[in-house]
Amino acid sequence: MRQVTAKYRDVEVAESDHYELMFGCVSGDSSGAMGLHYVNLTLYGDGKIDAYQPEIVIYEPTPGGRPRLIGADYIVDAKAWHANHNEAPELNGQKFHYYSAPNRYGLDAFYTLHVWAWKDNPTGTFVNWHANVSCDAHDGPSK
Repeated sequence: MRQVTAKYRDVEVAESDHYELMFGCVSGDSSGAMGLHYVNLTLYGDGKIDAYQPEIVIYEPTPGGRPRLIGADYIVDAKAWHANHNEAPELNGQKFHYYSAPNRYGLDAFYTLHVWAWKDNPTGTFVNWHANVSCDAHDGPSK
């Protein structure tokens, strides 16, 4: 995962590869946050999972204003996925989490797998929420 996303340590490189900020800074009530999701809508809409092309790269806002890369998120529309598969998606032995619709992101039902590759998460590498991520420094647009 680090090899795949290393070039995105600079958020401007992610933006030049068609990743755009969506959902603002995603935070939870008491379980930490997910951070800033930069989504490549073309990859999201293709109904496929490719370990070498995550649909989302995730950043944590910093007090200096420059987002810091903390991980990636593989996400696929559930209907598009099930057009060609009977089972939930899996990547390297990790099963994806299912989110029904309606949901806080305004998306149709989807599957997701977060990978906290650049910031260790005490509750696990593949869980949705990161206990040590905060949105407190986010003051930018939520797009």
